[in-house]
Amino acid sequence: MEEFHKVRRLPPYVFEQVNRLKASARAGGADIIDLGMGNPDLPTPKAIVDKLCEAVQDPRTHRYSSSKGIPGLRRAQAAYYARRFGVKLNPDTQIVATLGSKEGFANMAQAITAPGDVVLCPNPTYPIHAFGFLMAGGVIRSISVEPDETFFPPLERAIRHSIPKPIALIVNYPSNPTAQVASLDFYKDVVAFAKKHDIVILSDLAYSEIYFDGAPPPSVLEVPGAMDISVEFTSMSKTFSMPGWRIGFAVGNERLVAALTRVKSYLDYGAFTPIQVAATHALNGDGSDIAEVRNVYKRRRDVLVESFGNAGFQIPAPAATMFAWAKIPEKFRHLGSLEFSKLLVEKADIAVAPGIGFGEMGDDYVRIALVENEHRIRQAARNLKRFLSTADETMHNVISLNAHR
Repeated sequence: MEEFHKVRRLPPYVFEQVNRLKASARAGGADIIDLGMGNPDLPTPKAIVDKLCEAVQDPRTHRYSSSKGIPGLRRAQAAYYARRFGVKLNPDTQIVATLGSKEGFANMAQAITAPGDVVLCPNPTYPIHAFGFLMAGGVIRSISVEPDETFFPPLERAIRHSIPKPIALIVNYPSNPTAQVASLDFYKDVVAFAKKHDIVILSDLAYSEIYFDGAPPPSVLEVPGAMDISVEFTSMSKTFSMPGWRIGFAVGNERLVAALTRVKSYLDYGAFTPIQVAATHALNGDGSDIAEVRNVYKRRRDVLVESFGNAGFQIPAPAATMFAWAKIPEKFRHLGSLEFSKLLVEKADIAVAPGIGFGEMGDDYVRIALVENEHRIRQAARNLKRFLSTADETMHNVISLNAHR
């Protein structure tokens, strides 16, 4: 039978090919070190879990919750933005709780997109940035991901040559997958550009607290006037090691937040109330939980860069996020990221995310997630070294699947 229209519009989910190979290898007894999916392995801090357990004892919390988020949670998010970014938010009109930033992004696309609307999206980028708008009937025009002066000339061309004129610009810093960090001066230029061309800014700030070097990453909402045209998405998944809890936020422009809130009101009743209570407790904490998570990822980053470098795979040290974005070694680059990722599973018992899964501009790279402990990362490096040292003898008959296309 023919695929449904919206499903047909979605490109193949390339990560699934690596996942199948990984599952098959494990079924055969292989010890696969999984550095692919950005699924935090750190436990949620005990105080947050204890607050959940306390709240769940109250039968009143077992009823339907609020799709918009309970008032205390929205107030806690407003207080966090005031402390961290110096940004004042109205909890009633400028904040909506989401089931993670991914759901928030997808439903924002549903809220603001008419069939054929053009959205400017970085390439490579986190898949939901593009897929959310594709599922909503929109059209994606790819732009550069570099947060510097090279970002704007291609953006100007995209504006001039897009019919109809784009409705939105997506920015994602610290970037998933590239780990690049934007400056406040860059955001000032982005806001000026968006205002000049009458487009909205959708900022994904999910990794605001996972940074290692220099100043904390800024929010686009710190720019004067950004609130007029911008919504920003954050998540508690990585910051507090709460990925399965599914709590995030969209904050910013009242009209955009209201549109998302209205769409969500038709689709869900919000997260389970005890989860929202526990998330409120987390946001109102002293920040020590965040600092510990950051320190763990920094230690893992340092071990990854050193041990993989010694194994022959040079990886630039990411300044932020829980990922490294690594260019495929030159002798394997002709294979493309998907085939190279498969080789790592088959020959080195390592799973990584192929860069092509984040857009065609990522095909020379793989994303490596810091989701295993330091011992396991060093083991992965030893596996990698054995593979690379014998590759010339064992890889002579391997060709890219794209070679004959």
